[in-house]
Order: sequence, then C-alpha cells, then structure tokens
Amino acid sequence: MAKRPHVFGVVLAGGEGKRLSPLTRDRAKPAVPFGANYRLIDFAISNLVNGRYLRVAVLTQYKSHSLDRHIAQTWRMSPLFNNYVMTVPAQMRLGRRWFEGSADAIYQNLNLIGDEAPDYICVFGADHIYRMDPEQMVEAHMQSGAGVTVAAIRVPRDEASRFGVIVPGSNDRIAKFEEKPTNAQGLPDNPNQVYASMGNYVFNTKTLVEAVRADAENKDSAHDMGGNIITDLVNTGQAAVYDFSKNHVPGSTERDAGYWRDVGTLDSYYDAQMDLISVHPVFNLYNFQWPIHTSMGSLPPAKFVFDQDGRRGSAIDSMVSAGAIVSGGTVRRSILSPGVNVHSYAEVEDSVLMNGVNIGRHAIVRRAILDKNVQVPAGARIGVNLEEDRARGFTVSENGVVVLGKGDVIPAPGQG
Repeated sequence: MAKRPHVFGVVLAGGEGKRLSPLTRDRAKPAVPFGANYRLIDFAISNLVNGRYLRVAVLTQYKSHSLDRHIAQTWRMSPLFNNYVMTVPAQMRLGRRWFEGSADAIYQNLNLIGDEAPDYICVFGADHIYRMDPEQMVEAHMQSGAGVTVAAIRVPRDEASRFGVIVPGSNDRIAKFEEKPTNAQGLPDNPNQVYASMGNYVFNTKTLVEAVRADAENKDSAHDMGGNIITDLVNTGQAAVYDFSKNHVPGSTERDAGYWRDVGTLDSYYDAQMDLISVHPVFNLYNFQWPIHTSMGSLPPAKFVFDQDGRRGSAIDSMVSAGAIVSGGTVRRSILSPGVNVHSYAEVEDSVLMNGVNIGRHAIVRRAILDKNVQVPAGARIGVNLEEDRARGFTVSENGVVVLGKGDVIPAPGQG
C-alpha cells in the first residue's frame, strides 16, 4: 500500500469583509454566523477534517477575537497524534507590519511549514459555503505533476467579472488566469460558461515556499494569492485546474452536488441562507455522511408554545435551533439561531435571526437579517416599509434585505 502523503492545511481567515457590514462591524468575515448554528469558517475546516487532514493552521488578522474564541472552543482535537486546528495571528516576525495580503500572510508564517514539513499544502479560503472532499483534489494534483492546482467551478460567462477566471489549456494546465475580466473567454465545451477560481489551492510545498519568497521581494506586488502567486505560476506553466464538478462528496444529492457560494455581499449571504430551508434544499445541512462540524454549547431543545386561534407558536419551512422559543408567534421561511425568542402575535418571514434575538409581541419582521442580541420592541415593523427603515438608519441591501448589526437600537413605535 502506498504511503499516504503528509498534507498540511492552511486556512486564510484574515478577511475584513467590508461588503458584509454591519455583520462584520465587530468580527472578522470568517466568524460571521451562518445556518443558525455555524460560523462561515466551519465549512472550510470541516471539509479538511472530513478529508482526514487533521493539522490545520488558521491565519487570522482583522478583529479576530470571536474567531479565535470559536476555534479554541470548537476545534479541539486530540494531541495524542499531534492533530490540531490552531489560529495564528499576525506576529510581526519579519518586522513591525501586519499581513499585507494573503500571500504575505503565508510568507510571514513559513516557520509553520518548516516545522510541519508536509509533502503538500492545501491553502483554502475561510468564507465560502460548500462541501468538498480535499483528498480527491490532492490526488488529482499529484497525478497532474503541476506545482499548484486551483479548484474551479463553472459559472455563467456573464458573471465572470465577479471572479478570477481560469482559461484551461491542454492536460488540465491553466493557459491564462484573469482577475475579474469584463470580456471573458468561454469554455471550449460551453461558450456560455467560464471556470471561476474557488480560492482553494493545493501546492507542492517547495513550489509554495519559493513562490511566496519571490513575491515578497517584488515591491510592485499586491501579495495576493490569486492575482500574484497563481498568475506567476500560470505564466511559468506550473498551474493546473481541478474541475469541482468532478468532486464526489459522500451523501450528496443530485440537487446539492457541486454547490459553492461566495457569500461576499449581504445579498449573496442572505440568498445562501435561504438555500437551506426548502423541502429539498439547494444546500443540504442534513448530510450526515459529510457533516459540517461546530459547537453549540449546552442548550435545551427548541420550544413551541400556545395553541390558540391567532396565538399559535409555529414555524413553517424554517430551521429552528436548540434554545429557541416560539411563544405564540408565527415563523415562516426563516432561520432561528440558539436563544431566539419570538413572542405572541409576532410574525417573522423570510428572515435570519442570530443568537439571542428577541421579537416582541405583535412585531413584524420580513426579509431581514438581525445580528446577535437585537431586541425588537413590541409592535415594531422591520422590512415592511424600506424607506422608513432607511430613514431610521438601518442598512438595506441592493435587493431590499434589511440588516441590523449587533448593538443596533430599534426605537419602539411612536419613539422615533
């Protein structure tokens, strides 16, 4: 039996996530809650761990306290075989400066790679929603003979300007890499599609170390993994592409196979949440063969109380977490996180309520994202009149989703 290669996981989790504000006002983007029980970073780490890659460094930077705490409390693994998931903040090892880009983050932490001495390195982004078996990608990389392999997903050609776009060459090599092109070249087998980079890479260790060292010496570089490192390796013929559609995850359904979402905007984040709650979900959290791991703490079961006409605790086409109480209110097509309370006669529709949100009596919440511990007064209206919401200083997305961050104050009716 062939010896299994030593693979080290590096998760890039320093993203500021400005376009997700106010959800990123007090936390790094990878720490933003998702799907009631999870954080965005849980998806990348779960994929690595489910793929039996049990030594993972998470490189953090921006407002990382809640992310550091989540990793410490959730991702504890047995030290018996030296398995770990550890956060690594910017430590100024190479001078009094923070990480100046994703490539620089790796360059400043080459000591981790030297200590681990892996054969290959999976460099994954921390803020996408997907399932992926990384072993299959590593195997494809080993067979390719390339220095780096880039995971790619087919997207409509008219969406190319949102992504780094890969132009495939022969033998799965990348012929060209374009950052957010306005006139992208379609794929040979489908001119209406392009390969979008997923921000997941498998490197030969030597290739990555040499690439980030060379990049560090380039004063004109933005020190970006995609725009600089991958582009340079493409230009020297060392980069291969891995078609994500070929990745088979145990337990996946025909409907959710190949699902991947970049939740970089409020609307894409909201849409990905709504993908979870249909009868046959576009992304199925209930795949127990490839679980998304997290920690929820010691919480009691969800509770639904009152069964009277007009005052019935119910949740339809929704996901309700442990610790939530629906007390005589009505919830439709929504996601309720731990500790949410929906009181009598309240209506919640098409919304995402994070930990500890409290919805007062007779309140109405529609097409909204309410961050942790937001208190909605009795009788308040959110998402009913968007102009009124804007006038009150609430964030309203391009698609009309009302977003309140932690600490946002909702005046009681008649008080503002």
